[in-house]
Amino acid sequence: MINSLNDLRKINSAPVLNSRQEKKLYDELLIHIDETDWFTVGIMAPSANLAISVLKEIESHFGWPPMKVASKPNGNGPVFLKANQHTGDIHVRIEYGLGEGVLIGCQFHSEEKSSATIGPLPLNFFKVKNHEEANPLMSNKPE
Repeated sequence: MINSLNDLRKINSAPVLNSRQEKKLYDELLIHIDETDWFTVGIMAPSANLAISVLKEIESHFGWPPMKVASKPNGNGPVFLKANQHTGDIHVRIEYGLGEGVLIGCQFHSEEKSSATIGPLPLNFFKVKNHEEANPLMSNKPE
């Protein structure tokens, strides 16, 4: 049973969540996001186009500046997308054997704070319809 973000660390692929679980995880996620200086995002998806689309939903949801695709595979297959808010770069590579979902890496400018990875969250977790409103504090991230 998924009751907190910590429960997600035990699984390789995003679970199906009910609305209560989704709200609870989202509220917990907002606390982490508010405390974070910048983010990395990892997306495990069946295709590059889907992974990029999910990332764009996350950017839109939180009002993040758009990042740019720096590398993308020529072929088709399951992918791992890594987006770095600090550099603004998105890299997508074909990778087999992964689960499916979104990983949020909470990063800090200070080396005294440890980064944390949250997820995997479902690929549709950040669709605007899933949450009443995005956190207005996020529109200024990253610094």
